Amino acid sequence: MLRSYISNFTFNLGFSGKFFHTGTQEEDDGDDLLLKYVDEFWWFPHMWSHMQPHLFHNESSLMEQMVLNKDFALEHGIPVDLGYAVAPHHSGVYPVHIQLYEAWKKAWGIRVTSTEEYPHLKPARHRKGFIHNNIMVLPRQTCGLFTHTIFYKEYPGGPKELDKSIRGGELFLTVLLNPISIFMTHLSNYGNDRLSLYTFTNLANFLKCWTNLRLHTLPPLQLANKYFTLFPEQRPPLWQNPCDDKRHKDIWSKEKTCDRLPKFMVVGPQKTGTTALYLFLIMHPFISSNFPSVKTFEEVQFFNTNNYHKGIDWYMEFFPVPSNVSTDFLFEKSANYFPSEETPKRAAALLPKAKILTLLINPSDRAYSWYQHQRAHEDLAALQFSFYEVISADQLAPPELRSLQNRCLVPGLYATHLERWLTYYPPNQLIIIDGQQLRNDPAKVMDELQKFLGVTPYYNYSQALTFDPQKGLLVSAVGRGQD
Repeated sequence: MLRSYISNFTFNLGFSGKFFHTGTQEEDDGDDLLLKYVDEFWWFPHMWSHMQPHLFHNESSLMEQMVLNKDFALEHGIPVDLGYAVAPHHSGVYPVHIQLYEAWKKAWGIRVTSTEEYPHLKPARHRKGFIHNNIMVLPRQTCGLFTHTIFYKEYPGGPKELDKSIRGGELFLTVLLNPISIFMTHLSNYGNDRLSLYTFTNLANFLKCWTNLRLHTLPPLQLANKYFTLFPEQRPPLWQNPCDDKRHKDIWSKEKTCDRLPKFMVVGPQKTGTTALYLFLIMHPFISSNFPSVKTFEEVQFFNTNNYHKGIDWYMEFFPVPSNVSTDFLFEKSANYFPSEETPKRAAALLPKAKILTLLINPSDRAYSWYQHQRAHEDLAALQFSFYEVISADQLAPPELRSLQNRCLVPGLYATHLERWLTYYPPNQLIIIDGQQLRNDPAKVMDELQKFLGVTPYYNYSQALTFDPQKGLLVSAVGRGQD
């Protein structure tokens, strides 16, 4: 029936092998009938026992479940090479459970999945797709049919609500406004009053009568490629804070905690005194930074590099679990964040309540300091050209000279970068620190910072820090945690 309205329409059936032949005789006969016509359907794996993947804390346990389901499929002639899978209750798809993505790829070669949860369930019109770990995640729509929705007369709100949704209402508008729609129904929707067939047959008929839309079904992999051709800007994900959405928190591993996310960030720019500020901050007994990175030392550089695509699990592993959530303050310092175009948006999505610390000095001093930094690291352009030649280079200058010029000058476009940060963070969450004042009177600056951050108890930096005009900034022998 549906193929008369939708070209190439094919049901995509999910299976959890553990429940094969575990029902009544009539239900078991139904299982056999589906397998008799196995080639009439597309197939995708659920979990072997329909368990939620985020409950599995290691990849090997997930693999065991998937192998059981794959062995079942091979034994019964079910195709295992379509590259599509769906996780029960959206578990592990978003928020991302890294173990699920890895196990999917190893056990099944999965390349496509779908969820209703990215970035959030509601509003439905804002659902999007993304690509993570080379698996394309498509947005799935809601059709109003659930496991308990089995009788027409008992439809929530009455039968008229279902018919209204079909004939010009929410379901109709979903298909009308989305060039690609994916719906999931349940086995119970095909028994009793067969509401699934009723709903989609009438929807397809209504669309044919009242629109010029031509409906067509594609296999999952082709559909995903088509989707991201239409919406290439959705390929990179935008990670949200799982604890800000109850639905997300419910399908997130209980071993994970948002308490490991930082409360504030030092965002740079480079060569303004951010390392000194970092050292002063970690002197406070209730302020802790991230663990060091093998590649980038004290900086995580998550939001502005390809590290971002590793996901928030990777990011949180850099932070300790605070002993006291209310008094302990975690932070990170990545001086490349300040001029980064993508960092403010990404940071605000994951850390909307974080406070942002930026440290500024005269931009010409910053540019010259960076130039000298590059000379010290034997940058060929810095060794070959004078500072004046670097900053005055024109469009015809060699590429390596133009690159060095950009690194000297672009981070110093303070107004441009601050405007970008203030697009995503309110002014009361951002503080601009005078780098020269930090150098001349660090104790006063750190006192102001403690008030801005709201960190307690008060730490007396005056007893820990002194300034020697000849030697520069010194840290006294006062140990961390002492007043």
